[in-house]
Amino acid sequence: MHDLAPIADFVFQHQREAREMGRLTNQWPGLTVEDAYRIQALVVDRMIAGGDRLVGWKMGLTSAAKQRSMGVAEPIYGRLTEGMELAEPVLPLAGTIHPRVEPEVAFVFKRALGGSAVRPRDVWLATECVLPAFEIIDSRYENFSFTLVDVVADNASGCRFYVGEQGFSPYACSWADVGVVVKKNGEVVQAGAGAAVLGHPVRSVVILTQMLARIGAEIEPGMVVLTGGITEAVHLAAGDRVDIVFDQLGTIPLRVTP
Repeated sequence: MHDLAPIADFVFQHQREAREMGRLTNQWPGLTVEDAYRIQALVVDRMIAGGDRLVGWKMGLTSAAKQRSMGVAEPIYGRLTEGMELAEPVLPLAGTIHPRVEPEVAFVFKRALGGSAVRPRDVWLATECVLPAFEIIDSRYENFSFTLVDVVADNASGCRFYVGEQGFSPYACSWADVGVVVKKNGEVVQAGAGAAVLGHPVRSVVILTQMLARIGAEIEPGMVVLTGGITEAVHLAAGDRVDIVFDQLGTIPLRVTP
């Protein structure tokens, strides 16, 4: 059994300072996935103690290929805080290590949603709106190299996120069929559709509620949930212009500054 508080302090310092670290699993052998989620929670508790606020949840490993590569049978989740949210689609590289961007579909909730028996229809009834979004992932591990335990403890590589200004009715379209094209400096570098997220983004929310039920948590009113990357993540550098084009939903233009 490890004392998880010092490990959480270690991760918190590296996240706050945007400083690379070695794998936790090398320094503290025997850590479990349950330990990793507890470390994640302790790290975010430290952020909240410093004045930040929990505003939602993010899902990762939502494609079958990524799950196979990590040797897991379900996605992972992380926490979103107010300090992670970008007010506009501009990413300053200061405070990041090796950032990458993923297009996502975000759900915003008008009522609480939780428990182990949630079904897709329950998600729709609890959803206020769905929005185009992107997440900046930025693992704190050296060379972006980690195990499942490591990435969970590092808040599933969470760094920054942006949610589009225009919300859409949950029933506006089939979210599995929404296409996304990512252009970097005018060149198409990725393309995909909502079905890349567990077959349908709503399933991501269903699984999140089941996972949160294990720790006695739920999605609270007003929270945002990032359902998972629709395409592979795109590397970012100073001066890049990334246009994330959502079919029927508009374009989010991301600028990367030093």
